[in-house]
Amino acid sequence: MNGDPLWQEEIETLRSIIAKSGLEERIKWGTKVYTHKGKNVVSALGFKNYFSLWFYNGVFLSDPYHKLVNAQEGVTKALRHWRFESGEEIDEEKILEYIREAIRNEDAGKVWKPEKSSELVIPDLFQQRLDADKNLKSAFEKLTLFKQKEYVEYLESAKREATQITRLEKIIPMVLEGVGLNDKYR
Repeated sequence: MNGDPLWQEEIETLRSIIAKSGLEERIKWGTKVYTHKGKNVVSALGFKNYFSLWFYNGVFLSDPYHKLVNAQEGVTKALRHWRFESGEEIDEEKILEYIREAIRNEDAGKVWKPEKSSELVIPDLFQQRLDADKNLKSAFEKLTLFKQKEYVEYLESAKREATQITRLEKIIPMVLEGVGLNDKYR
C-alpha cells in the first residue's frame, strides 16, 4: 500500500495538511493513523491507481462536496474515503473542513456501532460436521459468540461449495484448539 513511491509526495502533502488539524499521529496496522482523544479519525494511504484519505467514521460526515466513497458497498459500514488521482486534486481548505467535521463528530460521540444479530445460524455443511463430531461441537460451543460468528461468516462468505469445504477443513483444527479465526491478528 504505502510502499509505492509513486504517491509518496502526495501522501506527505496530505499528512502535512492533517498535521494542521491538531490530530495526534500514531502507528496502527503498520501505517500512520491520526487520532483525536485516542479515537481513529483519518489516515492517508497510497494504492496502485490512487491515493486517499480514509475517515474512520466517515459515514457521519455531511460530505458537502460529494467526495466520499464507500470502499465496499454493503460490507464497509463506517469507513469512507476520498480518492485522489493526482496531486492537483488536493484542496487543503476542503480537506481541513472534512477533518474538522470528523473531529466534531468524535467529540459529539458519533461512532458507528455494529448491529447485534439476534441468532447464530450455522451453515448446513458445518452443522452436519458438528452433529457428527461431539468433540468439535463441544469445542465450538465453548468459544465466545463473537468467535463463533467469525467462523460462520467466514464459511458463509464462500460462494462455491468447494471453497466452503476447504474453509471448513481449515477451521476445524482451530476450533478444536479453542482459538478464534483472527486471534493471531489481535
